[in-house]
Amino acid sequence: MNTSLLYRLLDTDPAEGPAELLHRARSCRHLPHLVLSALAREGVRMGEPARAELRRARDRAAHYARLASGLNRATGVRAIRGLPLAGYYPAGLLRPLDALELVAPDEAALWQAVIRVVTDHPVEHIDVSLLGERPHHTAVTVHWPAEDPLADPWYRVHVTTAALPGDGSTVPVRPYLVADEPVECLITLAESRLHRPGLPPGPVTLLDVAGLTGRPFEPAETAAVLAAYRLAPEAATLLDRAADHLPLGPLAAVRAALTRELAPERRRRAETAAAAGAARRPTRHGTLLRRTVIRHSWNEARLLTPTPETPLLLTPVADYLLTPAPAGSPSRSAALRALRRWDALC
Repeated sequence: MNTSLLYRLLDTDPAEGPAELLHRARSCRHLPHLVLSALAREGVRMGEPARAELRRARDRAAHYARLASGLNRATGVRAIRGLPLAGYYPAGLLRPLDALELVAPDEAALWQAVIRVVTDHPVEHIDVSLLGERPHHTAVTVHWPAEDPLADPWYRVHVTTAALPGDGSTVPVRPYLVADEPVECLITLAESRLHRPGLPPGPVTLLDVAGLTGRPFEPAETAAVLAAYRLAPEAATLLDRAADHLPLGPLAAVRAALTRELAPERRRRAETAAAAGAARRPTRHGTLLRRTVIRHSWNEARLLTPTPETPLLLTPVADYLLTPAPAGSPSRSAALRALRRWDALC
């Protein structure tokens, strides 16, 4: 995992030099941080603006790590995907972290974590989604400005009660993720392919796979776990794509073991689609109505339906309308009136 691999993944001629490699990386918001760290490891000359950008990126990653550790101790939520994968990168090489992704054991832990983040950071946006009907899962994403809000991606913390959300149709929600950490990382990489099956994996995903090639995997057991999580086809495709760019090491045996899991999973998905008529489970995104004083005594959000057109979600940190409602729309005005009536009753 070095700059030679980055030149290949970013389709850049090494003769064009590190400046061109960094220029190519800027097509993706977080990829420059990885390239800058790789160039720094190899002693490439860089000026103060580049060093400052890399310093801010390292500070961001360190803050995410401290935050994840503190929230785990206080609430039981734990990091999945990006932060654990970063631990398999070589020392000094900075894995881009678009967001700190956390999974909560239940809704109470989710809101405890969100309250702590909102209390301790200058949060400007809180997005809420409900996945499914009954029982539903909750996902919350909070955003606050980076040190340089124009030059750097904003901080983003995503907390959910569904570790693996599925595709809303033939692959179900799997709320719990329990495996050895390298296997969990492989599972989350395969899960990400559910949502972009027609696109090749990006450079960061391929580097994630490269980081995992240094870990021991028990092929049959790993393939069985991937199959149990309904991800054998995505894992196989990911490893096939990665093999075009890098040696798979022990993951090559995992790919071979996955072969016998592919047909059963594809057959199961076809049967599920036929039985359900390819119906998709709804994901309802909240339209923010108002931030509130933190409701510390609430362990879960409350669903209210004053009218069928105004389903409300009242949470410990903000209140939402669970239908699209631009400012000034009748449904938004009706929802705000319903909230005022609710306030009067409380």
